[in-house]
Amino acid sequence: MHDDTKQDADWALETLAIRAGHQRTHEQEHGEPIFPTSSFVYGSAAEAARKFGGEEPGNIYSRFTNPTVHTFEQRLASLEGGERCVATSSGMAAILSTVIALLAAGDEIVASRSLFGSTVSLFDKYFGKLGIVTRYVELSDLTAWEAAITPRTRLLFAETPSNPLSEVVDIAALAEIAHRHGALLAIDNCFLTPALQRPLALGADLVIHSATKYLDGQGRTVGGAVVGRNQELEEVFGVVRTCGPCLSPFNAWVFTKGLETLNLRMRAHCDNAQKLAEWLQDHPAVAKVHYSGLPDHPQHVLAGKQQLGFGAVLGFEVEGGREAAWSVIDATRMLSITGNLGDVKTTITHPATTTHGRLSEAQKEAAGIGDGLIRVSVGLEALEDIRADLARGLDALI
Repeated sequence: MHDDTKQDADWALETLAIRAGHQRTHEQEHGEPIFPTSSFVYGSAAEAARKFGGEEPGNIYSRFTNPTVHTFEQRLASLEGGERCVATSSGMAAILSTVIALLAAGDEIVASRSLFGSTVSLFDKYFGKLGIVTRYVELSDLTAWEAAITPRTRLLFAETPSNPLSEVVDIAALAEIAHRHGALLAIDNCFLTPALQRPLALGADLVIHSATKYLDGQGRTVGGAVVGRNQELEEVFGVVRTCGPCLSPFNAWVFTKGLETLNLRMRAHCDNAQKLAEWLQDHPAVAKVHYSGLPDHPQHVLAGKQQLGFGAVLGFEVEGGREAAWSVIDATRMLSITGNLGDVKTTITHPATTTHGRLSEAQKEAAGIGDGLIRVSVGLEALEDIRADLARGLDALI
């Protein structure tokens, strides 16, 4: 009997995004099912004992074994080219679980200054309480990364491209530095997804996702994931199993269906973002545009080399500080004023008072988060409508 649930090693990314991970049940369903159950039943006490004891694979409890979640994990691992994926309740839970799993008191992290504000808070406030020290460096400065490493460094952590300035680091070179010092490299691939960048193929050890963003793509659910080798992922799985930051079956199902259109969506997002960045660059009210797809971006050539696209998040600066930036944001009628991103709907926010608002003034300055900076996550509406909505506020500044 024909069985199209079996994964072909030669399948393209577009095919993997639609076919990988789904093991059809005895019902022979075509679409992936949802298993909204907390527990699973066994045919005998002996079977239960074998499964609880790890002697036989199978479902135990949905905190750590659920068929719907497993389908999402297998599909994302296939797309990223990883041996295994562990899903979590959010992107922040993915970072939390990774660090708790792989580091201990006295260990150190070297991270980019250009991180999501909550990631910085997690590293400094909460991991700091556990005796894990984080040192911050400029994302693109490989010399600074190496200089910050000590004998206690266990993990290098970076977002590339960065939020919201689209800074880029050479992943292959950074991986070589990490491995030479006996450390692991984790890359937050939230902004590009495996449709546009595959960090593991470039030498990274771990890939972190806020699945809430582009993996879903429609702003419906919250979740996260870690992808990498089984050796490290087994430890991350142990944290999820014991501590419980698990992904719900329903959210996993939403993400699985989102992956089916990931490649098409990301390419359409990139096309809109590129054209919008070029338009903004020519607008007299815009002082600077931060988007790696622009030829004058400092890492434009590197981004073109290690990415299949430049992503859909861009930042631009206006003169006049917070008052001017807020006036542009408030003049919009269609764009959604929200800190979320990765949606088919274009979103706009003021990073200095939202996504990075919890950082100190010194941290904001170091990360390049000024009061005149506006971030746009470019959606899939008609480009002319996005431009017209932004022009309402920008034209008023001239």
